[in-house]
Amino acid sequence: MKTTNTTPQQQATILVVEDEQYVRESLTAYLDDIGYRVLEAENGETGLSLFREQKPDIVMTDLRMPVMDGFALVEAIAAEAELTPIVVVSGVGAVGEAVRAMRSGAWDYLSKPIVNFEELQLTLERSLERARTKQALENLRRHLSEGTLEDETAFSNIITASPRMRSLFLYLESVAPSRQPVLITGETGTGKELIARSLHTLSTLRGPFVAINLAGLDDIMFSDTLFGHQRGAYTGADRVREGLIRQAAGGTLFLDEIGDLSPGSQMKLLRLLQEGEYLPLGADKVQKSDVRIVAATHANLKSKMEQGTFRPDLYYRLFSHRVELPPLRERPEDIPLLTLHFLEKAATMLGKPTPVAPSELNSYLMSYRFPGNIREMEALIHDAVARSASRTLSLDSIVAAVGSDLLASATSSPAATNCLVCPFAEKFPTIKGAEELLIAEALRLAGNNQRLAAAYLGITRQALNKRLCRKG
Repeated sequence: MKTTNTTPQQQATILVVEDEQYVRESLTAYLDDIGYRVLEAENGETGLSLFREQKPDIVMTDLRMPVMDGFALVEAIAAEAELTPIVVVSGVGAVGEAVRAMRSGAWDYLSKPIVNFEELQLTLERSLERARTKQALENLRRHLSEGTLEDETAFSNIITASPRMRSLFLYLESVAPSRQPVLITGETGTGKELIARSLHTLSTLRGPFVAINLAGLDDIMFSDTLFGHQRGAYTGADRVREGLIRQAAGGTLFLDEIGDLSPGSQMKLLRLLQEGEYLPLGADKVQKSDVRIVAATHANLKSKMEQGTFRPDLYYRLFSHRVELPPLRERPEDIPLLTLHFLEKAATMLGKPTPVAPSELNSYLMSYRFPGNIREMEALIHDAVARSASRTLSLDSIVAAVGSDLLASATSSPAATNCLVCPFAEKFPTIKGAEELLIAEALRLAGNNQRLAAAYLGITRQALNKRLCRKG
């Protein structure tokens, strides 16, 4: 009997129902050898009882058995657990029996006697993956309809009050059990690794979470870091290196900045995703992998694909599940929460009391573009806390860093969309009149906050004050 050391089943439990003892024991030995937890039953009645007690991930059953045959067993299991895959074994040439079993709820079938164990393994793996996909779709439908998370703690490190982020959490929870790759896209600093860690927590994978930034890795470094090498693979390789794939066995491998991969590295990653195989440097034996790949990038992979710098087959392979994180400027409701969190965090790190935020701080931050997103916001507040010498936080360093790079549309003012400085309807204004309109609009958008209005106008607060006094 041919055996293999692959374990893509992730310790799945299989119920084998077969009345011939020798056949049952042979199947059990093989399935145990390739990583399954095996339950045995000699007829359908015992099998159904075991199924109800143990809730196996997959069922494999003969059709012709005493007491209770396979047809009745298939009907009973399909009625109770339609998402449990059932593979039936029928005699050679008994196509009609297989068709009848499939109509009753079986997912796939094999001919008896089983001599091709690789076909058996592939059939079981295919059925399990189909079950995971169907379960993920069912979870997604239920989550989106109910709008409730089963595990709030998985996202406890992500500070947000954004409905858009909440929708992403619901989606992530629904696809977490799947072993398919996940692609996380978004601008720099939006929290892609935090999302990947939450996904790993939700997946219940037993292995670890291992992260690597791929930016700057050439083909050799990529292969050596991920796949490892044998002793003597190249000059200086005086010891075996197991590589990150081996370290992440049974868990999640997070590949950040995947858009920077070279064509050669893209090909190697594609093989890993498609076949679950990789070759350490200097080795002549292909290794199998059971890691779940989660990739992230700030780049537009579709554009890179169209330009010929990113493989289309890898692009579509990564697209099994996709999450696009919104930039901070599109989550203004999160600014107050993040402000308080970063103020407290910075004060703790610096050994200072948490300063009081001035009332205009959140309005000012909500009007900033934040090209560096959450990472930039944390840096701005940390620097402000470090420079502040009083109980009230000084905004000088934030104002200096932000400058006039503000978004008027980001303000929380409900009138922001009704711009007063628009195409002129009746009379072209004078320069003085245009200046007064601009000042009035800036003050309106800033909620009469002169510091923020001055930033919109690109002048100092003192210069704005002089113009207001002159106008008065």
